[in-house]
Amino acid sequence: MKPSIPKGTRDFGPQEMAKRNYIFNTIRQVYELYGFQQIETPAMETLQTLMGKYGEEGDKLLFKVLNSGDFLNKVSDDELHERNALHLAAKLCEKGLRYDLTVPFARYVVMHREELQLPFKRYQMQPVWRADRPQKGRYREFWQFDGDIVGSDSLLNEVELMQIVDAVFTRFGVRVQIKINNRKILSGIAEVIGAADKIVDITVAIDKLDKIGIDNVNAELREDGLTDEQIQKLQPIILLDGTNEKKLSTIADVLKESETGLKGVEEIRFILSSLCGGAAVALHNELQLDLTLARGLNYYTGAIFEVKALDVEIGSITGGGRYDNLTGIFGMPGISGVGISFGVDRIYDVLNALDAYPKDATNGTRLLFINFGDSETAYCMPVAAKARQAGIRTEVFPDAAKMKKQMSYANAKQIPFVALAGENEINEGKFTLKNMLTGEQQLLSPDELIETVLSC
Repeated sequence: MKPSIPKGTRDFGPQEMAKRNYIFNTIRQVYELYGFQQIETPAMETLQTLMGKYGEEGDKLLFKVLNSGDFLNKVSDDELHERNALHLAAKLCEKGLRYDLTVPFARYVVMHREELQLPFKRYQMQPVWRADRPQKGRYREFWQFDGDIVGSDSLLNEVELMQIVDAVFTRFGVRVQIKINNRKILSGIAEVIGAADKIVDITVAIDKLDKIGIDNVNAELREDGLTDEQIQKLQPIILLDGTNEKKLSTIADVLKESETGLKGVEEIRFILSSLCGGAAVALHNELQLDLTLARGLNYYTGAIFEVKALDVEIGSITGGGRYDNLTGIFGMPGISGVGISFGVDRIYDVLNALDAYPKDATNGTRLLFINFGDSETAYCMPVAAKARQAGIRTEVFPDAAKMKKQMSYANAKQIPFVALAGENEINEGKFTLKNMLTGEQQLLSPDELIETVLSC
């Protein structure tokens, strides 16, 4: 039987990892320009930490880990026969694989509060797991690259995160649309139509508009208990169009009786004016107010964001928002937070589709020394070391194999330069350097060899 891997997971070879590292390094560099610091958290968290933080649908997608040892010792035969999955999981599993990086980060803040200088700006680059149905652009194991700011209520944090998103995708050369909304606006809408207790149902349904269409959204709202009159009142809000300012003016009028809703409008207006009102912080990509954007996660309380690639058909590639009360569920109320999450796997697919990687992003070894035998290799080794000190990715072929095999190795790995040193070259204290792309050969001293490779 051939070995296999679980559905929704992937292997990544050297070329793929070079591309992924380009993504990681680009995002990391931008985060660090804004003063963010890196942390890591365990792959597993307690289910007590994870459960109830992602809504009912999110809880179903948590990968649960069986307890170590005799995990059945607390389960009776009657309980096994009942086959109550949720009840059994509670007894068999105390841990789960992390679903995202935000909830573990909130737990981290609570546990390490005395060590942190607030506001604390962190970035985190690790895999997460979701028991989802695998499909294009959706995986069971995938990487996220999060940035969060906790301990500050200032909307300048939202502005800064939008600048980071814009800078990252500008560096990637990917055209995106940054969508923004505010959960306070959505809460205000629910309040105005007389369905304040249905805010979660409304936002979950609205969040699916792009996927299932307006008719199915309305059907889901009806199933959730909204009346036809309430659903009708939602229609012009869900389908609102025009400029950002026009949308804000319209929604402000609709929400004039809702203090919460107007607060959301005020917050959105500040963010938009900060990013679209002056050349100093003007974005390269479009920032659009989208009232259908709901973000299904229950912990968002203010501004919410989502990023879509304009030239590739794929789901959201970045998202996030403000979660003022997240740390309160761990016993530390009053710490505000706002963050974004880059979907590394989807960004990888977008860059592949657009062939948008810089040439040097996927280059591996640049210089290979041919192995003619022990004495020749001894001659090459010090120069190979010097090349590496100069920053050139360098290999010495380990075996004195036939020249054809060594050249085939260089071609297969797309190594652009090959250095040869036989008896004649050694006697002259030089190397023959072959450009594998042009076929040109030069007889060069070690310093000239290094300089030539560095200049190309």
